[in-house]
Amino acid sequence: MRFCMITTFFGTHNFGGDGVYIDHLSRALLRRGHQVDVIHDLNAYELARHGEPLRDYTPPDGLKLHPIRSWASGLSPLWTHQTGRLGFTAAAIRKILESNPFDVVHFHNISLLGGAETLSLASGPRRPVKLMTIHEFWLICPLSSLWKFNREICQKPECIRCSIRSGRPPQLWRRAGTMERALENIDVLIFPSQHAMSVHRDHEIRAPRLEHVPHFLSEDWSGWLPGEESDRLPRSGPIGRYFAAAGRMVPEKGFDRLIPLMASLPEMELRIAGAGPEESRLRRLAMGLPNVLFLGQLNPPDLAALFRDAIAVVVPSAFYETFGYVAVESLSVGTPVIVRDLGALPELIEASGAGLTYRTDEELLNAMRLLASDAGPREKLSECGRQAARQIWSEDAHLDRYFSLIAEVNAARSVPAATAS
Repeated sequence: MRFCMITTFFGTHNFGGDGVYIDHLSRALLRRGHQVDVIHDLNAYELARHGEPLRDYTPPDGLKLHPIRSWASGLSPLWTHQTGRLGFTAAAIRKILESNPFDVVHFHNISLLGGAETLSLASGPRRPVKLMTIHEFWLICPLSSLWKFNREICQKPECIRCSIRSGRPPQLWRRAGTMERALENIDVLIFPSQHAMSVHRDHEIRAPRLEHVPHFLSEDWSGWLPGEESDRLPRSGPIGRYFAAAGRMVPEKGFDRLIPLMASLPEMELRIAGAGPEESRLRRLAMGLPNVLFLGQLNPPDLAALFRDAIAVVVPSAFYETFGYVAVESLSVGTPVIVRDLGALPELIEASGAGLTYRTDEELLNAMRLLASDAGPREKLSECGRQAARQIWSEDAHLDRYFSLIAEVNAARSVPAATAS
């Protein structure tokens, strides 16, 4: 089969989880003999980049990339943001879709690539199966994060005020029912967590079909394949010296609550991987704390090594994560996680039994002290994490469900309307 992934950010021009999932999925499909194209937007990345370094990324053999760059530069994603329409990217995307016989068109984060209008593409006589994976909350939130006034989870929408405070113009097109009509073009909306699906249902998001399919790790995400020794990964230091954290440095990731706690753990280190617009502020917050280290962006093998040799990986997110790749990556190399009891994160702990949850700073500090002082709990959690990664978030398990959804959509289309009713 031939697949087309459509997303705003990807590869070197990517900020996090959505690009990670698309890369894992593309590699898995290519390994099974399928063809994969990825359409992404360079202008949107440059507009949202805020000086962050490009990611280290080498596409796998056979992956066909279509980086879209408009002559309108930053005006192109701004037009899409304000209208919900394709605008300057329309001709380029349509040409790719119309000149290739795709069997599946899989939409991801399209917030700045072409907006809601993108979902109406590829709707001709030979209509491919159209999937959309929900990586953020863009369908229900102009900022995509449900992070209100840049300080708290949104409980009562005030979208115009919130957008203005965040330095973005309001999206008035959302009030015209544009999103609701666009979703009628999608065969299946895929959610990586039960929590994300529940939140969208609470906001009355409608589509022909909603499904929960957890993300996964591709077999080679860390630079080594099953059957090879994980000791091929470089050592970050002796186990027992440090905690690790990773992610884009933005307020909602919660690093500003984690860093000050290291004053109470002077014998331990906190090593943080990542970059982002809040990095300077976080570095200032860590002044006077020599046990807090900033590592910058790491490639997958180095990130896997960082996680493997840590006492635990802390995920302090203050907003709703739709999945939690950092946690799953940590569990896959046998390192337990400590996550905030919020959003999709506790689902990962419940499914794996391989970590601890917390609600307050005191509970977080107690969890860190427990794992740092006693190897027994860590060893038990480590083995649970490895098993869960092999069984729950494996490439084979995900692809089995993925192909089943495609087959079910095609089967439903082949049933005559009278029979289906």
